[in-house]
Amino acid sequence: MTAIFCLRLAAGLMAGLILLSPAQVNPRFYRAQFWIAFGLVVAAAVLADELASTAVWVALVASGTMALVGSVVWALEGAPGGRLSIAATATALTASLALVEWNRSDAGSLQWRLVGDAASAALLGTAMTAMLLGHFYLIAPGMSVTPLLRQLAATTAAVALHVVVSALGLLSWTADHRLTDSSILWWLPLRWGLGFAGPLVLLWMAWRTARIRSTQSATGILYVALIFCFLGELTGQLLWSNTGALL
Repeated sequence: MTAIFCLRLAAGLMAGLILLSPAQVNPRFYRAQFWIAFGLVVAAAVLADELASTAVWVALVASGTMALVGSVVWALEGAPGGRLSIAATATALTASLALVEWNRSDAGSLQWRLVGDAASAALLGTAMTAMLLGHFYLIAPGMSVTPLLRQLAATTAAVALHVVVSALGLLSWTADHRLTDSSILWWLPLRWGLGFAGPLVLLWMAWRTARIRSTQSATGILYVALIFCFLGELTGQLLWSNTGALL
């Protein structure tokens, strides 16, 4: 399960880079994102255990290699092929995640697992990219706030998407089960409160703060929002393992 979390986050980080413009964001930020993605791939490989088949290992090696190549590309003058490196790494990570899901033997359909992966990756990736981008203003205080505002908007959209997906999953599950007869009733407030409601409030606060160029205050708020997202997604994985449903 933890390997899946690492791959979701890595794939989301690459997707988050697509929203940024190299004309507005220093290439060092892109390079750092690729190194983080590489570290997450290594962590996923260590934690993959029984979920890893030969195809999974090949995909993980390809993902790690793409991440390393991308870090080199963004270290070069003008970052030749920089956009291509982002797309290639994101594709390799997505393939790795799909293959890991294919090898899972727990309850729940593959289609719902992949939908959950997409929603979770979008949320985790945009939230972490926004937080790291806010931190980057420490070394680039003159950078436009437009990239940060764009990431905040993307993260808000990702939360909204995840709410819709989880609501559909909850409606589907409750059609055959009663919440009052299940221990998940105690976990749902944590899942929805910390995973969705909390980040939405904090993202609004970060947006208002970033608009007045108080980027470090916005970054502090985003640290908390990211922790909430992590706790929410880990709780979501726990609920999945108990119910086989996206809740």
